[in-house]
Amino acid sequence: MKPLLQAVPEAAVELPYYVPAGNECSLFELAWSKRLPLLLKGPTGCGKTRFVAHMAAKLGLPLHTVSCHDDLTAADLTGRYLLKGGDTVWADGPLTRAVREGGICYLDEIVEARKDVTVVLHPLTDDRRILPLDRTGEELQAPGSFMLVVSYNPGYQTLLKSLKPSTRQRFVAIEFDFLPFDHEIAVVASESGLSAQQVRPLLQLACRLRALKGQDLEEGVSTRLLIYCASLIAAGVPAEEAVLATMIEPLTDDLDVKQALIEVARATLA
Repeated sequence: MKPLLQAVPEAAVELPYYVPAGNECSLFELAWSKRLPLLLKGPTGCGKTRFVAHMAAKLGLPLHTVSCHDDLTAADLTGRYLLKGGDTVWADGPLTRAVREGGICYLDEIVEARKDVTVVLHPLTDDRRILPLDRTGEELQAPGSFMLVVSYNPGYQTLLKSLKPSTRQRFVAIEFDFLPFDHEIAVVASESGLSAQQVRPLLQLACRLRALKGQDLEEGVSTRLLIYCASLIAAGVPAEEAVLATMIEPLTDDLDVKQALIEVARATLA
């Protein structure tokens, strides 16, 4: 008899490119095999979503990704009745589909969702692993291949947007940050096609701008923005224009701050 939880061999699938920073890959696999929910926390654009996609492909699991927002309700996740051809039919939401079929349900930036969403998640994050559907009268038992993963950016937390301790303590948690300097160069070069030598000064600039987080900037330059910048340069856009469009304009609308960042960029890239 085949084991209930069986990962697909890596050679059988093409894995999304991901460079581990520590033991997060093995911890993810252990959490999945032990049927434990997982919480990823870290700054915007540091690789959380790519990590989940990488692990889903590595384990051969379907991935249901939901980008949470202020208007996201529990019904958006579980499902609702819809009119179809004159009939009223039930349509599963992404969370319900993942519970029925197995796979990973990934809720990105969970703190952005409405409070009723976390209440729906609670029965799935303890030993019951069930999803009650009040509207259909069903109580779905999550299969062994189901895994719930959520993420958020602690830097955006406020008194109104934070996870309650009663919710946080239902998850195994992994903290993410930007990769070590040389590793991040390798990632940006691989994703953009720009040489590592050309990426180096861009990352040096990113590090200087990240140091301003909490002062003039709410957030620093993400690895995602770095890849965008390097991709534009690789496509022939002048470096100064690419930096302005990807590493300065997305960070601030304040004209004085923007001008200061431009001066920092010119000094770093000179």
